[in-house]
Amino acid sequence: MIFAPTVLTPEEERLRLEVREFLAAELPPDFRPGLGLGGRHDPEFSRKLAARGWVGMSIPTEYGGGGRTPVERFVVVEELLAAGAPILAHWVAERQTAPTLLAFGTEEQRRWFLPRIAAGECWFSLGMSEPDAGSDLASVRTAATKVDGGWVLNGTKIWTSGAHLNHFFVVLCRTSPAEDRHHGLSRLIVDLHADGLKVSPIHYLDGSHHFNEVVFENVFVPDDRVLGDVGAGWHQVTSELAYERSGPDRYLSVFGLLTHFVREFGGSLDDAQRAAVGRASAKLWAIRQLSLAVARSLERGGAPAMEAALVKDIGTVYEQEVVEVLRHVAGQEIDPGGPGVFERLLAEAVQTGPAFTLRGGTTEVLRSIAAKGLAR
Repeated sequence: MIFAPTVLTPEEERLRLEVREFLAAELPPDFRPGLGLGGRHDPEFSRKLAARGWVGMSIPTEYGGGGRTPVERFVVVEELLAAGAPILAHWVAERQTAPTLLAFGTEEQRRWFLPRIAAGECWFSLGMSEPDAGSDLASVRTAATKVDGGWVLNGTKIWTSGAHLNHFFVVLCRTSPAEDRHHGLSRLIVDLHADGLKVSPIHYLDGSHHFNEVVFENVFVPDDRVLGDVGAGWHQVTSELAYERSGPDRYLSVFGLLTHFVREFGGSLDDAQRAAVGRASAKLWAIRQLSLAVARSLERGGAPAMEAALVKDIGTVYEQEVVEVLRHVAGQEIDPGGPGVFERLLAEAVQTGPAFTLRGGTTEVLRSIAAKGLAR
């Protein structure tokens, strides 16, 4: 397991400044940031980013993308998340679906989906987890049966972020029985408005709606929407997770919480409180360097799945730690309706923070992946 030290080039630093200037111009003075991926689903903002070439950055130009590097994308995403920008409309499609289509999709699928993703016009969710499977994706029960011209899909997916708003999702399902449960799995590109598909909300404790349950009852999926080869689903999904697990979204969910605390209370902290905030800030920088190393590895053609798992584990555990540290340091009752941004973000973090270590794979699963790499 290798995390090669790396720094941003002058060109990459100039890109960072360009993004900051864009955000200063586009986000109004009264903009209320979200917690990392808690930003709003805002198609208009996604289209503005796309017009600057900042959606689908790693998609080759022949498919309508920017042809930029994973590190350049890292820089843009880091700034968007740090600002709590409303990026959810294009997020999964740009981060995860586009690289998967490039790696495994047919030429017809690439030509149809990738230009739409790069334009910020085609939005995806993930169709992996199930009610009885947890993070053990090999135990999925959703099944597709072959019929004339396609497949009939039955089953349930859960924790499907944005399914009530997005257009498609890539569904991991069983297409044939197999003694080895990692075999016989395939992935289908499913229209979220298809007949027989039902989306039901799963609300956070604060009443907000981000997650969903999706039920399939004899949903027809045409043959040309099978992603790659039938039976190759397990290889695809394990390859894809490096993109989901290693990015800035795995440690920046609470960055806005930390910065607004310093802005609102930094001048009145005692030495012990400053030390606690300093430790949290130092740890953030260390995790960022690990994440940047994974992005540089991807840029060089690597497949750092184990490194990505470790970054995700350390990053999301850190996010939950920061919430508790700031609750303690603030030493006050939380008033989500108070005048400061910090109190609102802290209330949101306390209620939604337990989900940080679930999305993208639980801590236990990620540590088992990392341990296998360390044992080699």
